Amino acid sequence: MGEMTAGEAGMVFVDPAAYADEERFHRACTVLRREAPVHRVEHPLFNPFYAVTRYADILEVESRPDVFRNAPRAVLQVAEADRLQEAQGDVIRTLTHMDDPDHRAHRAVTADWFLPKGLGRYQARIDELAGRAVDGMSGRTECEFVEDVAAAYPLQGILTILGLPDDDYPRMLKLTQEIFGKDDPDQARGPDAVADLLAAFGDCFLYFYNLIADRRAGPTEDLASVIANSTIAGCPMGDMEMISYYIILAAAGHDTTTSTIAGGLHALAEDPEERERLQGDLSLLPAAVDEMIRWVTPVKHFMRNATVDYELNGTVIRAGESILLSYPSANRDEDVFPDPFRFDVGRSPKRHAAFGFGPHFCLGAQFARIEIRALFAELLPRLIALELAGRPEWTQTLFVGGLKRLPIRYELRPGS
Repeated sequence: MGEMTAGEAGMVFVDPAAYADEERFHRACTVLRREAPVHRVEHPLFNPFYAVTRYADILEVESRPDVFRNAPRAVLQVAEADRLQEAQGDVIRTLTHMDDPDHRAHRAVTADWFLPKGLGRYQARIDELAGRAVDGMSGRTECEFVEDVAAAYPLQGILTILGLPDDDYPRMLKLTQEIFGKDDPDQARGPDAVADLLAAFGDCFLYFYNLIADRRAGPTEDLASVIANSTIAGCPMGDMEMISYYIILAAAGHDTTTSTIAGGLHALAEDPEERERLQGDLSLLPAAVDEMIRWVTPVKHFMRNATVDYELNGTVIRAGESILLSYPSANRDEDVFPDPFRFDVGRSPKRHAAFGFGPHFCLGAQFARIEIRALFAELLPRLIALELAGRPEWTQTLFVGGLKRLPIRYELRPGS
């Protein structure tokens, strides 16, 4: 197979199937980092944009929120969806859609909650859920790890901090998969990605609208109550912003951690030496968790929009033009990560790009680390043997995703 041209490589960003073919995707990004790190992508179904693939360039963009704004194009979507958004307005407005001063004010509502002190109150519950997840693997030698463990465990963690009942688990799982799985035939609600996404958002809005009413009538000490009773500049937070807050916490907080846990276990199954290294020295676990996050990079991109003409690595981005920040590419940047295509559980703590940079650094980064670390702290001491029991499959996506199937064969020691 011949080398891709930069033009061919740029098409991976508009092809959901490319993210389900990691070899193809990373080969394309390697070409772009070398030959066209700020590359204009044109496709008949999408409005044009520049794909930014090098770590340093992404860091530069995210460090200049005065020049590069999130609105109006915060994530890549087909031109039809862009037109609907322009004509009808936003159907969702999360922190990732906002710029300052709105972003700063809305982020402050929960910022203290996600600091280590705030999250510490949930450590025992997360440890309990991790133990329960691994116990569920006992008594058998094979499982489909994504469905049986990786999807269930972090969603239960999200339900915990939001204060939602376990009975709501099936409904929340379905909605989160439909929101981020709209480009995958196995997870989409139906054949019309735009209409189906709007329908999924509609269901979420109804669910969380009722939650707001409940938490305003009887506040508790959970995160749902904090949001429901919050104020912005002395006024109640708007209904759209409030419901969007719940959606991004429930959906993004679940799917990203699911992908990292599954991808991390897949990497350990593929590299027994690194698995044995980690099992022999669990003090490496914090570094290994960040290496899993770098390796998987579940959030594939965010968009930014230039407010003035700006030269980025030799390419002039004109005011009004959009750029796509490719986080998986940044996390394989040869100029930043030595031997970037090697999974290294002891990799030195160079800051990966998976959580972003600057004012939009992921609010839930610490909670994700806590959940991932707790699961592997429970699993690794009990894991005697591990291998793949079938072909892994990745989600087709343009935005968030990872493994959707990971059949494994394993042997566990009994729990204590």
